[in-house]
Amino acid sequence: MIPRDTIQSILDAARIEEVVGDFVQLKRRGVNLLGLCPFHNEKTPSFTVSPAKGIFKCFGCGKAGNAVNFVMEHEKYSYPEALRYLASKYGIEVEEQEPSPEEKQQDTDRDSLFSLNDFARKFYVNTLFETEEGKAIGLSYFLERGFREDIIRKFQLGFSPTAWDTFTKTALQNGYSEKYLVDSGLTISKDGKHYDRFRERVMFPIHNLTGKVIGFGGRILTSDKTKPKYVNSPESEVYNKSKSLYGIWLARNSIVARDNCFLVEGYTDVISLHQSGIENVVASSGTSLTTDQIRLISKFTRNITILYDGDPAGIKASFRGIDMILEQGMNVKVVLFPDGEDPDSYARKHSSSDLEGFISTNSDDFIAFKTRLLLDETQNDPVKKAGLIHEIIHTISLIPDPIIRPLFIRECAEIMQIAEQTLMNELNKLLRKKKLKGYESESQEQIPEPVIIAPPQELAPDISDCSAQ
Repeated sequence: MIPRDTIQSILDAARIEEVVGDFVQLKRRGVNLLGLCPFHNEKTPSFTVSPAKGIFKCFGCGKAGNAVNFVMEHEKYSYPEALRYLASKYGIEVEEQEPSPEEKQQDTDRDSLFSLNDFARKFYVNTLFETEEGKAIGLSYFLERGFREDIIRKFQLGFSPTAWDTFTKTALQNGYSEKYLVDSGLTISKDGKHYDRFRERVMFPIHNLTGKVIGFGGRILTSDKTKPKYVNSPESEVYNKSKSLYGIWLARNSIVARDNCFLVEGYTDVISLHQSGIENVVASSGTSLTTDQIRLISKFTRNITILYDGDPAGIKASFRGIDMILEQGMNVKVVLFPDGEDPDSYARKHSSSDLEGFISTNSDDFIAFKTRLLLDETQNDPVKKAGLIHEIIHTISLIPDPIIRPLFIRECAEIMQIAEQTLMNELNKLLRKKKLKGYESESQEQIPEPVIIAPPQELAPDISDCSAQ
């Protein structure tokens, strides 16, 4: 923990114009400074910094706060991380209070797992590029798929040897403990023997938001039906698959810049799009989309575009993911690739401009997408058509914003050729039913507006009159 007086020293030293000025070009406008907001796309500056008050406010998107808030929002840091950043900037020594024995052990476990995972990453990369087996099997596979060497190195791809315990032996020889080898899932212990979880597989390291390796995915290259195509790290102290997204550490800046996140299914989809120059892309890594993953994306944008391959069965199974995105108050669009294609294969067959053009041209909102996909199945059957309408109204009811819901009702009415008021009546009936059960849509958790974080008993400054002068 950072002592209270140290926090106060940091807040006293931090000059808002200097902190913001490291990231935003500011121009003097009267007593304040003005610039383009780094949190949303704008052409006319509405982002104001008040040196006198020590605060910033954007009159476009509404974000506001002090220097700590700005660092937290811009760099996606926690409160302590933002304080340490500012302490380093202003040369303030941070002597944190002694943690409990349990906290110390937890920190030791996490640091040890991060260190081991990074060692494993280097081991697999070295095996891929520096061993005959790695080059003959792993590297040749990546190159045959059309991945350039710079992209292979960018994603830190690797190869695990065929032998049963090569990695485990190497890690033990380099001082890594058996406990953390097993805890990380890199080593499996059975009947007193130890062997590598990943053998003869191309390796995809999974990183957290700051670029630390938290786990791995390994793909087999043989056609052996007795072995799973993919093997993934089990959950650990540092890896929770429901809270992780493949590629997020490389995508975060591009997601903010483009104010949109492309969501795909697999590792190679992410890699191929990066090679085509599209970097605002992440993957759920073959798992069903979770609320935590959606909230992770929401740190950087309110817009998600899901890129689906041409498999109708798989798309229908993922409709729940669209509903979950809407429940979080996010905007969702969908792109359906041609039958037999996925983002990876399409990217490898087409130029970057063709790929971007295809995504832009074929991007639908969820109403148009869902209706077009399911309407053919109704076959002019009134009962089936009514079922489709009810399903779409249910999806619309999940949207927290009461202003947006009627707009989608209008679109649905036009597509389905049914009276708008009829659909609105059905929506209101559904909302009333949810309210009676305690599940009114507006009560769904939403990301709160930023508030100024200050030491206890300190009054937050008034930001109401922080305007350009």
